[in-house]
Amino acid sequence: MRKSVIKEADQIAPNFDEFLYANKLPASISYPKNRIKTLLLENINQEAVKTFEKEGYVVEYYEKTLPHDELMEKIKNISILGIQSSTKINEELLKKAGRLISLGAFCIGTNQINLSIASQKGIAIFNAPYSNTRSVVELMIGEIIVLMRNIIDKNNLLHKGIWNKSTVNSHEIRGKTLGIIGYGNIGSQLSVLAESLGMQVLFYDKAAKLALGNAKKCLSLKEVFKNSDIISVHVDGNPENKNLISGKEFKIMKDGVIFLNASRGFVVDIQALSKYIKEGKIGGVAIDVFPDEPKNKGDQFISELQNLPNVILTPHIGGGTEEAQKNIGEFVSHKIIDYINTGNTMLSVNFPNVQLPALHNSHRLLHIHKNVPGILAQINNILAKNNINIEGQYLKTNEEIGYVITDINKRHNHSFLVELKNIRDTIHSRILY
Repeated sequence: MRKSVIKEADQIAPNFDEFLYANKLPASISYPKNRIKTLLLENINQEAVKTFEKEGYVVEYYEKTLPHDELMEKIKNISILGIQSSTKINEELLKKAGRLISLGAFCIGTNQINLSIASQKGIAIFNAPYSNTRSVVELMIGEIIVLMRNIIDKNNLLHKGIWNKSTVNSHEIRGKTLGIIGYGNIGSQLSVLAESLGMQVLFYDKAAKLALGNAKKCLSLKEVFKNSDIISVHVDGNPENKNLISGKEFKIMKDGVIFLNASRGFVVDIQALSKYIKEGKIGGVAIDVFPDEPKNKGDQFISELQNLPNVILTPHIGGGTEEAQKNIGEFVSHKIIDYINTGNTMLSVNFPNVQLPALHNSHRLLHIHKNVPGILAQINNILAKNNINIEGQYLKTNEEIGYVITDINKRHNHSFLVELKNIRDTIHSRILY
């Protein structure tokens, strides 16, 4: 970067790949990696930063969410966006994202993202459905034991100098019945660990789920509520689950029931929960998620559940362990890189899931389009017209989009790429080599 050289230069390139690409010369890769700009928000684990930078991408990193207007401006030039649960990706933002290839939700849920609009824009979304399962389950097990032994109240008394060794409302978890609402990744693993500690397990899930171990599937929520000493909620963010558990449901539960929620804040009617804690109907509570949560560190938190007896409140940290966050950072970043480099969409939230073989001695065409008839035929007609031989081809669709991957031999005229992009109902098309 000598000044005398820069002064005379026609172009300043960060690497040789950029030089070849800018001057339309033969190159070993189809797009320079330094042009892939990545924006990571909400204190995503540094493993993701390291992974993207090692790949050669340019990374911009923030520990918190960005104001909507600022994100609207930045998203125009971003190829990869990484968020957690606080950043809302709505239609307005996605319409500004002209260069966005992939979006990573470095968490489990994707309700903060308008998935339908992202699909229509050809943006592949990846999340981490399994990476923090163990962390959430361990927190639940720990809280169940603490609440069953009434540790919270005894701890508070002792900090005030009051010595209380009473065994009233202090119980073992062995032999108790745990009711699990939602038997997905977390609910099912909680079932296994609880049973290994001597608990009996009941569960309810709308979908057909295979019971693990000796767990018993219930046909209704009411059956779980009536027969469980402890109830733990692990449902998804479907809007239909709003106030799934309210006054009517709490009334059905056993007197002195222990209640836990680490799923979504809006699933539980907080006013009703507070009422039944005060009345003594509910013996202990652990809540990790809330209907209204502070967006940034240091923002004030207010809840009706504060300062109630035998209640554990945690700031949405179910998956908040170093191990889980590292796993999430690695998993999501690798899925995004694999998609950009090879076209693989396995475990994508919104794209048809395709597991592709390695690319050898050929070019790979990726074509994303609206799921309408006849697209594959048009692609193949264009290839045939340009005398391009197909080495392998894969097509998969979902309700909204179709995804065609075509491996072709190397000899071809690049003008046919324009023809592919001009096919009606094309969303996005790119080539890999």
